[in-house]
Amino acid sequence: MDVATSRPIEVVCLGETMGQIVPAGGASVRTAKTFKMHHAGAESNVAVGLSRLGHTVAWVSRLGNDAIGLRIADALEREGVRVLLEAEETSGRTGLFVKDPANGVSYYRADSAASRMDRQDVSRALEATPRVLHLSGITAALSPSCDDAIAYALATAKKRGIVTSFDVNYRAALWPSAAIAADRLLELARASDVVFVGLDEANTLWETESEHAVRELLPSVPRLVVKDGSRGAIEFVGEQFTEVSALVVNVVEVVGAGDAFAAGYLSAFLQGATSVSALRAGHLMARNALGSRSDFGRKIDRSMLTVLANDPALWPATDESSDGRTSHSRGAAS
Repeated sequence: MDVATSRPIEVVCLGETMGQIVPAGGASVRTAKTFKMHHAGAESNVAVGLSRLGHTVAWVSRLGNDAIGLRIADALEREGVRVLLEAEETSGRTGLFVKDPANGVSYYRADSAASRMDRQDVSRALEATPRVLHLSGITAALSPSCDDAIAYALATAKKRGIVTSFDVNYRAALWPSAAIAADRLLELARASDVVFVGLDEANTLWETESEHAVRELLPSVPRLVVKDGSRGAIEFVGEQFTEVSALVVNVVEVVGAGDAFAAGYLSAFLQGATSVSALRAGHLMARNALGSRSDFGRKIDRSMLTVLANDPALWPATDESSDGRTSHSRGAAS
């Protein structure tokens, strides 16, 4: 038996992955002569990041029985991610999106195979008995069956003692209205063990202007991570909070940085790291993604991440106060 596949799965990520078409050389879609095809999805991005850091990870979703779907499955398996699909679920059409450097992103995902996910997919994910189940608010917006699956996943995982990780990941184009998204995403976040949310999206959804206002909305979440872009991130655990500033980055592209942050943070969490180390790992992985046109950035192994997280040249000295706050001088861009 392959040693890699015999190891217990630490994390299962559940969500849609689509084919990604990108003009070569940074040209626009309108003028480009050649294109490259990749794959991307919030949850599978996290899966790839964790796999590259040496964790055993599986991905659960549905793919179309088409060349793009087969290509995605092959690519994830090459990254060391276990692809858990049922044969009868490889039907329909795989979602697709086109990245245009000059004009943003165009999605072609309506009625995709992944939008048909339901409780059966959740059951398959939980049968892997992971330590962590990672989900995002994107899935909840894809269809009624997907929304039900996410709620079912959170409730069932809790009963089985599996930690649930939830990235709010608000995508306005997927929801009927911001008000509907705000209510549903708040409900799902409150049912999760680890929550990632950007301060900007929290402000859009819930009109929270500070990290502490977000905490007031989510007081019972065991671990809440509020990211404030280029300023930094704060983790709340109980009444304690820890803040770590972002690193200076020459930003090439922002897509994938949030997923990379989640992968770095969860990697440290799985290893029982301190709050400071977990937030630093998140920032380091985000910096890696921000400096690349790829959603993943270059490969960084776990030992290198640990070295960088403890490099005094990268991180200013910290001051800890009685309320548990860890303050870092502000950096730029993450």
